[in-house]
Parts: sequence; C-alpha cells; structure tokens
Amino acid sequence: MNERIAGAYWQLTTLLLVAHLAGWDGALPLAVLLNIAQVNHFVILRGSLTTFDVQVRIAYLALLTLGEIEVFGFMPALLLISLVVRLLTDYCILARTLALLPWNRGVPLSWPLVRWLALSPPAAGSIVSRLQQGLAAAQPTGNGH
Repeated sequence: MNERIAGAYWQLTTLLLVAHLAGWDGALPLAVLLNIAQVNHFVILRGSLTTFDVQVRIAYLALLTLGEIEVFGFMPALLLISLVVRLLTDYCILARTLALLPWNRGVPLSWPLVRWLALSPPAAGSIVSRLQQGLAAAQPTGNGH
C-alpha cells in the first residue's frame, strides 16, 4: 500500500481528535467512522483480519470506540498523544505492545525482549519482522564481559 495513503488515515484521525478535544461533538464519531473505513480498507488489501497492520488498526479502533464511553473519556487524548508520537517519530507504542502477543512473536517472551521492544529506535519495516534480531540483540553475548 502507498505509505502516503496509510499516513493520511492517521493524519486525518489526528485532526479529528484535535477537533474533538477542542469541543466539536461530531469529531469523535467521525474519527470512529474514518477508522472503520481504514480497517475495512486494510482487510480488503491484505485479505485477512490477522495481518499485523490490520491488528494494529483494529486495536486502535477498539480504543477509539472506548473513548465514546464516559468513563473512558481520557482515551481520545491518550490516542492523540500516541498518534502525534507515531507521526513525528514513527514509533508506535500500540504496534510494539501488540508485538508481544504470542501469535505475533516467533520468539520467547522475556524481559530483555520487552526492553528491546520499548527502547529500540524506529526503523524501516514492521516491528514484528525485527523481533528475531531484537531477541538476538537483547541476549547476553556469553563471552564473560
């Protein structure tokens, strides 16, 4: 998929979340509808609900939808912060969290892996595709140093 199109979904969501936090009542429902469209678009493109990029979008949509419930009224602000970080740095905390799920990682769960996931800088490609290298980097060298 064209990265510009994928980025446009996140940019429009960011603008709608800003509008919501600025007081526009219709912005959050529009953000939810936009993200439903994004999930459907990616499901059609990937042909599956289980690809990692679709999982990230489904999880984001679920969290965004929770923001419609009064007790989770903080969620849009939290999601806005995470989106701004994602757009400015390409660091996606949601993707890194989802990478810890057993079906997304082909490596054992360990504290060094969690630390690597949290602290490794953004890089090209999916975080899931970099897990094996992350696990290798997180392991002690065994040379006594």
